Amino acid sequence: MKMTGAKILMECLLEQGVDTVFGYPGGTVINLYDELYKYQDKIRHVLTSHEQGASHAADGYARSTGKVGVCFVTSGPGATNIITGLATAHMDSSPVVIISCNVSEDLIGKDSFQEVDITGITMPITKCNYLVKRVEDLADIVRQSFAIARSGRPGPVFIDILSNVSAAECEYEPVAQEHHSTTGKLASLMQRASHNFESPKPNMDDINKLVEMIRESRKPLLICGGGVVRSRADKEFNEFADRIDSPVAITVMGGGGFRGRNNLTTGMIGMHGSQASNMACDGCDLLIAVGCRFSNRVALDPETFAKQAKIVHIDIDRSEINKNVKTDHHIIGDAKDVLAILNEQIEQQHHDEWKEYVFSFDTETIYEEESDTLTPKQITKAIAELLPQDTIVATDVGQHQMWAIQHFHFDYPGQLITSGGLGTMGFGLGAAIGAQMGNPDKRVIHITGDGSFRMNCNELATEQYYDLPIITFVFNNGALGMVRQWQTLIKGKRYSATDLDRGPDFVKLAEAYGLKGSRVTTVEELEAAIKDAIEWNHGYVIDCAIEMDEMVRPMVQGGKRITDFIVK
Repeated sequence: MKMTGAKILMECLLEQGVDTVFGYPGGTVINLYDELYKYQDKIRHVLTSHEQGASHAADGYARSTGKVGVCFVTSGPGATNIITGLATAHMDSSPVVIISCNVSEDLIGKDSFQEVDITGITMPITKCNYLVKRVEDLADIVRQSFAIARSGRPGPVFIDILSNVSAAECEYEPVAQEHHSTTGKLASLMQRASHNFESPKPNMDDINKLVEMIRESRKPLLICGGGVVRSRADKEFNEFADRIDSPVAITVMGGGGFRGRNNLTTGMIGMHGSQASNMACDGCDLLIAVGCRFSNRVALDPETFAKQAKIVHIDIDRSEINKNVKTDHHIIGDAKDVLAILNEQIEQQHHDEWKEYVFSFDTETIYEEESDTLTPKQITKAIAELLPQDTIVATDVGQHQMWAIQHFHFDYPGQLITSGGLGTMGFGLGAAIGAQMGNPDKRVIHITGDGSFRMNCNELATEQYYDLPIITFVFNNGALGMVRQWQTLIKGKRYSATDLDRGPDFVKLAEAYGLKGSRVTTVEELEAAIKDAIEWNHGYVIDCAIEMDEMVRPMVQGGKRITDFIVK
């Protein structure tokens, strides 16, 4: 049957099981929104306050559900406003498809109103991108985009549709998602480019070599990276850790890949890693990193990183091997597949003496509980005690992010939603909105700082309009805390442009958006505010006053040996 490009897009979204789209309309994308109006009983549209918020919401939806997140934006500034969201998803391998419409074909290249070469701009920060010039190509491009976004190492895909294509008509034939690999043009394309769609199969010789290395090891250490979370390989990873009886260090992106309450957990590793994790890394004889990029926040000095160990890297992406850290052995494959095979090959190991050494060091920072002001540990403890154990935690970036990851114990993939690779301040509230939309039966909280919250607080309007019971906790120290910490420790206390001695009043801000808010300075006030927020069951902002010079501890300076703690 003949359909317009706009209608074909809607039908293709339904093929992919899409029921939620985040976005912001505009002139060039008006045909899509006009068609979306007719599909509102099948596809829910969430209007955010800003396109960047929409991109983060699509990302949070994807991370928390394991599905592909979808976002609509218009051309020009609408499209450029999602660049940060695309880069955030790209760095953290999050499956997002963002769809925009550009000016019509006769206006391309003429500096037309709201024209921009968005495919050129987004090429370095997407897994793949498209400029759709023919309506006949649209259906296959949409199907291919979703296949690329979710397959292999996931990532964002950008589709830019010329506005005349959205109005043009052609024949459309529905194809169920399960038949995309065997039907029509897309099938032949997928067969020719199978490396883009299929996970590499692990080599059994590589598996067998690692099995022997594990048998010979007396001091193994596992690193749980973001690849475990993305492949939903938590069950296999937990079994693997128990089977080889190894301590487990967790990266920022690995939160939820291994149970935070497991007695093998050493905590976070790297710049703000626990003493147990960093000392174990420095002393182990076999380091097995699963789905970990060895970024400079983990392997701060690649030359001294795990110097006494044989390093093994398990990753789905061959380009990550030996990119940052030279390895002794590697296995290419999906974490879920590789770990399942390893679990069949390895007999039970025991490393009691090694574990006794590792866990003689702290796995969590100890704070002075009798402080006159709230400590980060007191805040996270109150949250953990009063909210459900399966609460989804979305964070912004800074000190509050590190405190949340250090002190909360994440149990499943998608429970922690945070910007690890790009470090995007302003990510958290949009991501929390997406997570709440995708998980309406779960409690979602937003952990932020007073610096980050200024960047995304406009999305409180979205939270209020859609009646989302998200609780925002602001770790308010009146400063850009992480930068101030560096200025204190490394730059001789030269506090350049980091004081936030200005508004807004976050409680009044919440009330202006039709939400409730409380400012708290003691544990008792905090607990009362949390209980009030739970009972209120609508959007709520809790402004937590903490010391300006409270620090994330431990800390290792970039470029230094992982055990060279500046502060413990």
